[in-house]
Amino acid sequence: MYFKIINIAIKSNGGIVNTVVKLFKVVKEEGLIGIVERLFYIKESNKGGFRIIEGTYINDYTEWIKRYDTLTENDLEIIRIKQSEFVTKPLISIILPVYNAKPQWLIKAVESVINQTYPHWELCIADDASTDPEIRKVLLHYKDTELRIKVVFRKSNGHISACSNSALQMASGEWIALLDHDDLLPEHALYWVVKYINKHPNCKLLYSDEDKVDEDDKGSNPYFKCDWNQDLFYSQNLISHLGVYNAAIVNQIGGFKLGLEGSQDYDLALRFIERINRNEIVHIPKVLYHWRLHSESTARSIKSKSYALEAGIRAINEHFNRCGKEAKAEINEINNYRVKYQIPLPYPMVSLIIPTNNGLQLLRKCINSIISKTTYKNYEIIIIDNNSDDKRTLKYLEKIQIDPRIRCIRDEIPFNFSALYNRAIQYAKGEFIGMINNDTEVITPNWIEEMISLAASPGVGAVGAKLYFPNRTVQHSGIILGINGVANHPFTKTSQSYSGYFGRSRLIQEYSAVTAACLMVKKDIYLEVGGLDEINLAIAYNDVDFCLKVKKAGYRNVWTPYAELFHAESSTRGYEDTPEKLERLSEETNYMMNKWSEIIYNDPAYSPNLSLESTDFSLAWPPRIEKY
Repeated sequence: MYFKIINIAIKSNGGIVNTVVKLFKVVKEEGLIGIVERLFYIKESNKGGFRIIEGTYINDYTEWIKRYDTLTENDLEIIRIKQSEFVTKPLISIILPVYNAKPQWLIKAVESVINQTYPHWELCIADDASTDPEIRKVLLHYKDTELRIKVVFRKSNGHISACSNSALQMASGEWIALLDHDDLLPEHALYWVVKYINKHPNCKLLYSDEDKVDEDDKGSNPYFKCDWNQDLFYSQNLISHLGVYNAAIVNQIGGFKLGLEGSQDYDLALRFIERINRNEIVHIPKVLYHWRLHSESTARSIKSKSYALEAGIRAINEHFNRCGKEAKAEINEINNYRVKYQIPLPYPMVSLIIPTNNGLQLLRKCINSIISKTTYKNYEIIIIDNNSDDKRTLKYLEKIQIDPRIRCIRDEIPFNFSALYNRAIQYAKGEFIGMINNDTEVITPNWIEEMISLAASPGVGAVGAKLYFPNRTVQHSGIILGINGVANHPFTKTSQSYSGYFGRSRLIQEYSAVTAACLMVKKDIYLEVGGLDEINLAIAYNDVDFCLKVKKAGYRNVWTPYAELFHAESSTRGYEDTPEKLERLSEETNYMMNKWSEIIYNDPAYSPNLSLESTDFSLAWPPRIEKY
């Protein structure tokens, strides 16, 4: 068993050398527990047998590249024909700052541009007074042999922001693309960029997926990103790389800012998005950038350049100040960013609504945890009791109403989860609604502060929490549409400290939906979208449907890992395991698929390159996007 697990780890990381390097990095940053976590996750992700497709492990990226991301001569010819038919054929200026790069890697970087299938580009290279004489020789050679390459040699070293600005001054294209001196562009990179510029004529900023390459140019560790996700972008630099910017706006904001070296690209993106709308940012779900793995590269680990983290914090907080946002960023436990938002003053009232049916032990634990652990003061609890007939439960419900914060409402209709919430809302005094299952238990004392700080932020709709099974493995860390049907939870049954796919199990981010087992939303938004659908979705998927209505109304649904609760899932009603329940579930599933099929099969918080058959962000075989 463990030999198979180790074999999968080696394959998914691109070989033994990369795996050993990553192992040492994990031990250094997280200790031995980090290794245990990853081995556990591989084991959990492959329960029921290690998933193999035609003899290939599901996360064998080398094989995936061979099958789906390697271009034949015929493919290249088709691409050339397609790009000749583009209506818009803009000039793209590629900015390449250089300082003492390894000559062989610099040559490969430049050659990767020269080899682009799309011909309308210029490469603007600025050398930041490199001390290695070979650099000048390499650059002069390309300047003399390729008319599309411009080179300037700075007289003194000014570091990467100043050097990038020197390259930017030579740019004459309509678009600006950023390239580091040891990285690579695949030959179809600019083809895809221009394809999407034509597909989205109003776009101002494009970004792509990325992977890493070792010293032999072997690919590994792909980051298949989601569509534009503001909250995830505040947690990590989602745009780099490949980021392609409207040149006019780059010039308007003054190019790269001095003093934020290490996060100069992040700062540029933060200042850039202040000038554009959300719908002008376009994600290209293709790997169009190869980061070079070496000891000094942030591709190895952002921690290898700690100054980059500090510069990133400054960049985000300066962005918040410019935008008038009452928020502050800090470095989190996994060396990404956490944003804390200011709660409006005076603290608004939150109405916590808890449906129940008997289940005294669960309900008592839930209520006691709220009262004893919650640090937020301005809340009320509304228990909506659906036909409880257990004498001890009824006595408890009567007794706890001595607390002026707690009210109990009796409802005798047949069980309808959606209808219970819709009725309870009518009694809520709070500006914010907290939808809480009776089988939850508070872990984080400031859970309400965390959730309301997000729910009160402009543009935010529903806010979800991080939920754990009683054994402290993950039950909910957001909802991804289309997995195993309508939707499923990512990272289920992984441990509390597991970071997930590029940190996504421990970063604030937007999801299309979050579970109503613990969900906070403004009461006005709840009413605006018509609450839960008690006609078509009495039991299942009502929270997913609700969140999608909120999203359709123009709000972001946000999930935070910093509000934590236990959730003994389905403890009150049980699972869908009777003929009647299964029939009703089938009807609700069909309703959701008919109503929301477009977004279910194309969740903007996920990637067409990732599997719809598992919750662990495995590779899709094949990807759900055309090859060219």
